Amino acid sequence: MDDTVEWLRSRPYYEDQIADRRTLPGREASVADVELEPRLASALADEGIESLYDHQSRAVEAIRDGDDVVLATRTASGKSLAYTVPAFERAMDHGGRTLYLAPQNALIADQEESLSDLAHGLGFGSRVSVEQYTGRLSKAKKRDVRDRQPTVLLSNPDMLHYGLLPWAYKHWEWFFGSLETVVIDEVHGYRGVFGSHVALVVRRLNRICERYGADPQFVCCSATIGNPVEHAARVTARPESNFTLVDEDASARGPRHWLLWNPAEYEGRQADQQSGRRRSSHTETKRLFCDLVQEGYQTLVFTRARQTAERYASDSAKELRQRGEHDLAGQIEAYQASLTDERRREIESGLHSGDVAGAWSTNALELGVDVGGLDAVILDGYPGTRMSAFQQSGRAGRGADDALVVMVAGEDQLDQYLVNNPDDLFEGDPERAMVDPENGELLPSHVASAADENWLRPEDESHFGDSFESIVESLEADGTLERMDTSRGVRWTYDGPGSAQHSMSLRTIDDREIDLMDARSSDVIASLSFGDALRDAHPGAVYHHQGETYEVDELDLDRDVARLRPTWADYYTRVLTDKDVVVNEDLRSRPLDAREDTEVRFADVTVTEQITGFERKDGSTGETIGSQALDLPETTLRTRALYYTVPSDVEREMRELASEAERSEVSNRAGGDATRESAEAGRSDAGFNGGIHAAEHGSISLMPLDLLCDRADIGGVSTPFHPHTGQSTVFIYDGYPGGVGLTRESYRDADRLLARTARLIAACDCAGGCPACVQSPHCGNANEPLSKPEAVTLLNALAGTDESIPGTPSSDGAAGAR
Repeated sequence: MDDTVEWLRSRPYYEDQIADRRTLPGREASVADVELEPRLASALADEGIESLYDHQSRAVEAIRDGDDVVLATRTASGKSLAYTVPAFERAMDHGGRTLYLAPQNALIADQEESLSDLAHGLGFGSRVSVEQYTGRLSKAKKRDVRDRQPTVLLSNPDMLHYGLLPWAYKHWEWFFGSLETVVIDEVHGYRGVFGSHVALVVRRLNRICERYGADPQFVCCSATIGNPVEHAARVTARPESNFTLVDEDASARGPRHWLLWNPAEYEGRQADQQSGRRRSSHTETKRLFCDLVQEGYQTLVFTRARQTAERYASDSAKELRQRGEHDLAGQIEAYQASLTDERRREIESGLHSGDVAGAWSTNALELGVDVGGLDAVILDGYPGTRMSAFQQSGRAGRGADDALVVMVAGEDQLDQYLVNNPDDLFEGDPERAMVDPENGELLPSHVASAADENWLRPEDESHFGDSFESIVESLEADGTLERMDTSRGVRWTYDGPGSAQHSMSLRTIDDREIDLMDARSSDVIASLSFGDALRDAHPGAVYHHQGETYEVDELDLDRDVARLRPTWADYYTRVLTDKDVVVNEDLRSRPLDAREDTEVRFADVTVTEQITGFERKDGSTGETIGSQALDLPETTLRTRALYYTVPSDVEREMRELASEAERSEVSNRAGGDATRESAEAGRSDAGFNGGIHAAEHGSISLMPLDLLCDRADIGGVSTPFHPHTGQSTVFIYDGYPGGVGLTRESYRDADRLLARTARLIAACDCAGGCPACVQSPHCGNANEPLSKPEAVTLLNALAGTDESIPGTPSSDGAAGAR
């Protein structure tokens, strides 16, 4: 691998982009003897499996002992065998049934193939039968599955919600009454709003099983996360003490060589116009991909967007043809979730067999679909979490052979923070997954759905929590539930319109949707939630869909339709917003470790936001080329937030720092003291406001280091005066109604977050703030004002750190660049 790295350094485009190099050592497999049912042992041997890894055997024994299990090991470590053995044993012994849930149909199809092959190897009369039950089956095929009554049923949370639980009393009593094992695969993926919905669907599942006399065990398979047992317990509603954690991977692995690759900064005129901006990670990734494929490395690129995967797979094939590699060009593929099942399976098979030389993929291939081992993996930009980074890197490696992983950094804060602080990537604690099954915005719909599935009774509070009684009273008052007084006590049945389950989606909270209509054909090409439509489909917005670019002509909120027309626009649009935060109730507070006179608080808040206009941004430089006002309705969001105030002495220090920089400039150009004082006062306000704004942006950008979330899941407001506190205040809030636990966790860990933010901002060598430190693509104020020195002063005071920006008064007594 040393030769390969040196060869990359010799490429003509190389300009010292390798920021860090690490080798994660390989290991030999560790196996254990496990007594298996003879037919099952024989069937496994026929597939080349003579023994189980240690982690598989520990999981099997824990399930046999009646424990719930969390199995948290890397991709391709054989997690499926750990639940397959007990599932098949129970089916063979007494017809015990297993429900397998996965987030994607591709993973379900992969499992059906492998489990069916193993079941066929058991021979006639084993009682093991495997079927999938998803929304893609026709009504006739669904009926056939029910008639066959399989012992292993493969499905997804959406079908459990829409197609299994609502018909438990009519079609599925045979299944729920004999259900012994529930497998929740990729449980780390159930987080945020979707995860909170799924946690409530599982509570409804538990309730139905209880009615039919079943009490299934849960087996949760996860990537490495920081809270696997806590998260599994919150998703399944089982006590943490019930779970056995198996997280020591005993499978074989070869050495994995990591390169952190930081694209070069712009030079010349572009550098003058775009301080801190770097060359495209996509372009750098394409060069590396083509070189590695040409050298015979089967290579997989992970990128974040479907359109990026499609475009750069085509561009890579074109580049290879230009190099004369026509055969290789025909072996390049793009893989993403919107492909047909058949097409995805073709690409997976080609990767496994080697017929596909290289592919660009979204995170659709991050999951446990079997594509064999690859020579190299390139991450086109940090995928957002360390968990995903290591899941994706796990696709590289053939047995004990060396494998190459290259992470090509983007220019935003997380990417640049990690290439400058690589220990936080390789040695940091895994992120924690957050769900909130007590979310008051979600619970009423799930309680109504439960009543539609089987009458409610007061004892169901054990499934839905302390707010169950008040929710039932509210649903009864609005006519959704009907109360019945029976000889066995009070009961409630569903009395609302239509199906309670179909009145909500597991993927969102916002029930109002806006259809995006192609004005040429009147075809609906996509749908957005109301809030997303105001942001992304306002009049004049540029919208990308399936490789085509549209401009929005009209947003008709009376009919909930946006009309779009194709455009050749080479710019993009970004909205401008006004925000206001009202603190409804302070829920918790604690002093900061380094500043006992300053509290960080966790609160119930209402955020009011109005989109006031939008900017057009040049597609290649990001420069603003125009703006336009908009008249759109305001939206309100009741959620959870953490906030802190700026101590008065720190505010004075920040204002003095701003004034000192202005003083030296004004003295050279101002003719009188009044002019000088006015300029200094204006700079004091701008510098202070820019400081709290920059601190807010930087903190939001780093929250995904600890939590499994995206920066877009979090919002913020910084204000020089807030009526609730009477002081300058910085708010950071969950971007979803009711909150999903993100700011609750960051409240607990606020001291470390503030210290990291100080380090991030101080370490960036840009002059006035850039995407690598304090600029945000989601800022509704066009990233104005922002000021780094005042932000670092504030964060140092709150976190007890001593970071400094070279060239500022705080570091060497000289006024810094502005």
